[in-house]
Amino acid sequence: MADSLELDGHALTLEMVEQVARGDVDRVTLAAAARARVVESRTFVESLVRRGEVIYGVSTGFGRMAEVVIPPDQRERLQRNLVRSHASGVGDPLPREAVRAILLLRANALAKGNSGCRPEVIDGLLAMLGAGIHPQVPCMGSVGASGDLAPLAHAALALIGEGEVEFRGQVIPAAEALAGAGLTPLELREKEGLALINGTQATTGLGILTLLRAERALETADLAGAMSLEGLRGTPEAFRPEVQEVRPHPGQVASAARLREYMAGSEIRESHRENDARVQDAYCLRCMPQVHGAARECLSHVRRILQVEANSATDNPLIFPAADAVVSAGNFHAQVVAQALDFLCIAVADVAAISERRLERLLNPDLSGLPAFMAAEPGLDSGFMIAQVAVVDILAEMRVLSHPASVDSVPTSANQEDHVSMGMAASRKAARSVDLLEYVLGAELLAGAQAVEYHRPLRAGSAVEATLALIRARVPRLEHDRPLSSDLEAMKDLVGSGAIMKELER
Repeated sequence: MADSLELDGHALTLEMVEQVARGDVDRVTLAAAARARVVESRTFVESLVRRGEVIYGVSTGFGRMAEVVIPPDQRERLQRNLVRSHASGVGDPLPREAVRAILLLRANALAKGNSGCRPEVIDGLLAMLGAGIHPQVPCMGSVGASGDLAPLAHAALALIGEGEVEFRGQVIPAAEALAGAGLTPLELREKEGLALINGTQATTGLGILTLLRAERALETADLAGAMSLEGLRGTPEAFRPEVQEVRPHPGQVASAARLREYMAGSEIRESHRENDARVQDAYCLRCMPQVHGAARECLSHVRRILQVEANSATDNPLIFPAADAVVSAGNFHAQVVAQALDFLCIAVADVAAISERRLERLLNPDLSGLPAFMAAEPGLDSGFMIAQVAVVDILAEMRVLSHPASVDSVPTSANQEDHVSMGMAASRKAARSVDLLEYVLGAELLAGAQAVEYHRPLRAGSAVEATLALIRARVPRLEHDRPLSSDLEAMKDLVGSGAIMKELER
């Protein structure tokens, strides 16, 4: 656990976001250099206000009502009204980790010093993080332009002492939680309500947590594939370095190297090296580097997009004191993140699809050389038959989720916001897709472990054996039929926790 983290608006990593989201960082503060930039930006805004400049969202209404000039004595009320009116999300609250990521990312965006807010706004967000005050943020209600207005408004609502929060295990009024933590509700000034709610941090926060889970699942997919290959007495020849060198996509090269590593020292492989009648394996085995590698390439692209977005100023208008400029632009538009997360959905759906094909081969006696469905007494026992049926159902949903949200723009705000990203829908789809992928890989690992055990006393590669031991510590071997739901849930948790990869690294 890190003692503290300083935000400077530039150096936040995706792993830092996850650590804060999980509560693994004691304290987050605003770096001194960032505080100076924020003060400079705020001083510039206040000078413009004193000069009577017309500034969007400061001295005007919002969206279609940008032509309405707001009198000076009503401008603080304007900011409160903005937060209240935009806190109109619906659906179940986002998970605590996602809310913590949102608070951190919004603070980091404001720390860039292009938003015109006071440092007290950032300090307030970080104080809620430190106190464990988690606004109840509904999962639906944002189209990702002008940013994630509704989710961020629900987060900002708590900062001003309104709405509900989760605090010390209970959902209570925000004002009560702030008082319990010794904090005071923030009084918003010019531009600050807009600075709090105009941005992509809900889409990005959920996207970051989802990407990191997807990366762990993809690493596990290589391991699951190696275990299945061992159980099916397949050959790793297709993973040779020479093959990858003549088509050197980095993702393919990485997956092939993993597969070779995981099968190193396999007695099962050596037992059929000389007398194997098969010239080549089916695609779901032979083409794992190409398919898993393609997903690696996709996730690498998504990582780059999210890393940039995590350290970007995404509200409107943006403040540039050095240029003596206030610029209305479109950095709140989440299209680049939405498209990346749609791409992620496609990649993980295909990883699940090839995993299901390996599972089918493990259970099909015509293809595996193993008992039908690996049942102890085929006919009397059904073995893993229905586990594959469950996986096929999951795949149907994943294929629907792979349809892009980012092409589905619907104009809003009286056609002022006439092209939107649907970023939040894309992030919800991505999170659900990775959740389902963990089930699929868990099912393959469960069947693969049983298949490897059919070849005893021969042992698989050391990495496969280490994984099998982890599985058996949670799920006993299937000797005769039993309900498999709890086994599949346990395997899903094993995949999602990253425990397999941690054990292999150890």
